[in-house]
Amino acid sequence: MPERELYVTSGQTLYVLGGAVLMGRIRVENAENVQVLGRGIISHTVKGGIRIANSQNVRVEGVITTQCATGGSDHVTIRNVKSISYYQWGDEMNVFASNNVLLDGVFCRNSDDCTTVYGTRLGFSGGCQNITMQNSTLWADVAHPIFIGIHGDSENPEILEYLNYINIDILDHKEAQLDYQGCLAINAGDNNLIRNVRFENIRIEDFRQGQLVNIRIFYNEKYCTAPGRGIEDVLFKDITHTGSNAELSVIAGYNEERKVKNIRFENLRINGQLISDDMPEKPGWYKTGDMARFFVGEHVEGVKFKK
Repeated sequence: MPERELYVTSGQTLYVLGGAVLMGRIRVENAENVQVLGRGIISHTVKGGIRIANSQNVRVEGVITTQCATGGSDHVTIRNVKSISYYQWGDEMNVFASNNVLLDGVFCRNSDDCTTVYGTRLGFSGGCQNITMQNSTLWADVAHPIFIGIHGDSENPEILEYLNYINIDILDHKEAQLDYQGCLAINAGDNNLIRNVRFENIRIEDFRQGQLVNIRIFYNEKYCTAPGRGIEDVLFKDITHTGSNAELSVIAGYNEERKVKNIRFENLRINGQLISDDMPEKPGWYKTGDMARFFVGEHVEGVKFKK
């Protein structure tokens, strides 16, 4: 049976009543001033449960779904939405080539990335600006809880900037592939420049497998046609992790023209230990990253750990 689809057009409000189960996708496309509200459920059998594409002034609130992606859109609010996916490539709250997107109070348990920010991808073109996720809970069965930057337009380089992740609980991360690890991951590909990123007040539990942080400029030939241009001005503030399964975190640039710059950690605590450049436990010949099990590699400038 073909997958059913319900289109919500400009000026419409769709209310999914509590107890209702939709057996098809909700699509907001080329629309403006749209609301999708309620306490109902999109069936777990429906892939890509909610799709917001090339639209403006969209509000989605309260529903339970499998996925809720935003592409080519502006001024989108997704609030108190719960998502659970189990199938392959079950990314939840992907943001492609969009601006002014707020994800507030969401819960994601997903079979792939919980939330991403990409440039050009899947028919959407352009960079991203002013994307915020806050007051949310993330649980990734595969890949990343938070992932930024791998996709863009190598021929017309893009910028992903002013990205904020505030007051978040990460319950799990399980990824065996070393190229795709990182609870908090920024991987610049396709000539993307990623800058002005803020991770604040994030609590990371004892995930099963992966890395705490992965910040890299790379050329991933499977998904990219060029390495990223740069990663600049990233703040990690009030980040805590309690657990024993974290593998070695990585911060690495690509070459002298494609660097990672100005990465600042403030009040990073791992298993209760405050990691700072002047921490008394650190031998003088150690890098501070050694104390956190962070590999700070080549073509990286201005990594600081502060109280």
